[in-house]
Amino acid sequence: MITSMTAFAQVEREQLSWQVRSVNHRFLDVTLRLPDHYKHLEPDLRTLVKKYLTRGKVEAVLRVSSEQQQEKKLNEKLLQELHHNLNTIADYLPEAQHPSTLDLLKWPGMLDAEVYIEEQDPQIGQLLEESLVSLVQMRNREGSETARVIEDKLTQLTGIIALVRAELPDLLAHQKARLLERVAELQTNFDQDRIHQELVFLANKADVAEELERLASHIIEVRRALNAEGASGRRLDFLMQELNREANTLSSKSIAVSSTLNAVDMKVIIEQMREQIQNIE
Repeated sequence: MITSMTAFAQVEREQLSWQVRSVNHRFLDVTLRLPDHYKHLEPDLRTLVKKYLTRGKVEAVLRVSSEQQQEKKLNEKLLQELHHNLNTIADYLPEAQHPSTLDLLKWPGMLDAEVYIEEQDPQIGQLLEESLVSLVQMRNREGSETARVIEDKLTQLTGIIALVRAELPDLLAHQKARLLERVAELQTNFDQDRIHQELVFLANKADVAEELERLASHIIEVRRALNAEGASGRRLDFLMQELNREANTLSSKSIAVSSTLNAVDMKVIIEQMREQIQNIE
């Protein structure tokens, strides 16, 4: 199943609230934003995130609120520590500028609105797990929609391949006729073997059957990756590179405007798929 890397989930219970969001990233990059009193939970919470996700830039924010935390109080212990440290600094650097009262109030943790409640530790982990389950569900829904879009593009690409195959014999015949017409217009006796060699060269140059076969083969692999279990984003990205390589070769071998336009349409569709795939886990 295809999974998107873009999703958002928010779960609240009593005084706890988790907001978890993820966007595309080459690897799994986890940022946890926790109140200072709950920093000790970070290793276990990070392990929990890795249990559910393998790729994406993930940001999880924990908010804790209670009646005790509504009113911010002066952290007297921290103020005493700062006072002691400032006096020590003044002994060594009398000319040093002292912080103002406003500076002290802005000091991190000076107005402490957080009250640590140890009983909330297991609840925080449980609530994060609920958030991750919700996030994964959203990523799965987004992934299903992305897979549908890619499948539509593959159908378009298959149609262009069929069109190129159908046009190829007529294009080769038309080019052969043009070459013979030019020879006739020159009213010169050309070596027939040389003309035959030129026709063979033209046919080989314009022969894109191998490229069309590889394009069709890559499309089969893309569909297989779309239905595979686990993360498929990197494999799909590689397949897009291979599809684009064949489309470029097709364009370089073009012997008519219609062939060039078909190759351009292919590359546009492949680029559209690649943009979608950048978001797949």
